[in-house]
Amino acid sequence: MLHRLRPVLILLALALAALPARAFETAASAAWVYDMTTGTVLMDKNADEPLPPASMSKLMTINMLFEALKDGRVTMETEFAVSSNATAMEGSTMFLQESDRPTVRELIHGMIINSGNDACVVVAEGLAGTEAAFSAQMTERGKALGMTQSVFANSSGWPDPVHRMSMRDLGILSQHLIQDFPEYYPIFAETEFNYKDRAPANARNRNPLLELGVGADGLKTGHTSEAGYGLAGSAKQGDRRVIFVITGLATDQARAEEAERIVSWAFRQFSEKTVAKAGTRVAEAEVHMGAADTVGLVPAEDISLLVPALVQDNVTAEVVYNGPLLAPVTKGTPVAELIVHAPDLPDRRVPLVAETDVGTAGFIKRLSTAAGTLYARYIGSPAS
Repeated sequence: MLHRLRPVLILLALALAALPARAFETAASAAWVYDMTTGTVLMDKNADEPLPPASMSKLMTINMLFEALKDGRVTMETEFAVSSNATAMEGSTMFLQESDRPTVRELIHGMIINSGNDACVVVAEGLAGTEAAFSAQMTERGKALGMTQSVFANSSGWPDPVHRMSMRDLGILSQHLIQDFPEYYPIFAETEFNYKDRAPANARNRNPLLELGVGADGLKTGHTSEAGYGLAGSAKQGDRRVIFVITGLATDQARAEEAERIVSWAFRQFSEKTVAKAGTRVAEAEVHMGAADTVGLVPAEDISLLVPALVQDNVTAEVVYNGPLLAPVTKGTPVAELIVHAPDLPDRRVPLVAETDVGTAGFIKRLSTAAGTLYARYIGSPAS
């Protein structure tokens, strides 16, 4: 039987929130905002719709190269050949020539800072032989990373009717880059790269937030006439890190303004609260045939939640478990779940574990419990 309990301790703690949070109305056609620290999705607007990602999809090419570095297949000083396919690329480039032998380090900077389409083709051909083979590998690897709405037709994000990513997928990829490659991720915050002094007009990083002092340190802009202006970005303030992905803005100025607004909203309109310490009892569960009739339910780790304020009266929490639990119950075993409901946010679900061991009841208690169960089932509850 599913039991639902109201954990008073959690509800009281949530009521302490006091910041003026409101739902955010974005001008982007699609957006996804995620608090990495607490695992909370703050905004989801058309986030699962496959859309043209433009140069934001270069993040997948960069990821493939980072994985090759991690696996030892290449080093930062490995040199790649430059083909005529690469030098023929239009749009943003790092101005490679066929006589060049750029290193992996230079190609990473060229993709991130210059948004070099030529650099992407060099990486694709250098790792997989052809760009078509590399694109297939990108799609397969994306699925393995949980990117269910991503199909890659090329390495650069060049317009193609097949080439699509969702904003959530770009967010998943951004989180992967931040968490799994801390030694390379700081490159995303660098603001200038000019390969062999060939590209002074294209040497600046196009991420509009990097020099605004808002904690921004990545990741990648994108623009085509079909996609509009987009940005997969991340910012860190204090102990919190936020990832956001937006697309469909009309101008680069609109993109810059919307990105700054989202970062300000994400950090200022939500309060992180530690609502229960590890080991603190938040509810009790019934135990069948146990030496004790109940067992305390506690979080195994501190519970920290992002709470939008001015809605604390609408924040509710409940504990659910299938019970009564059957003895014996072992301390630390996950037996229940805390679910917190807050307006405009997805439910936050936290596992709860048994606070103590509960052994099997002695013979007399087991006999009495069994007799009571049989009486209730076949005769009915005794009159009071």
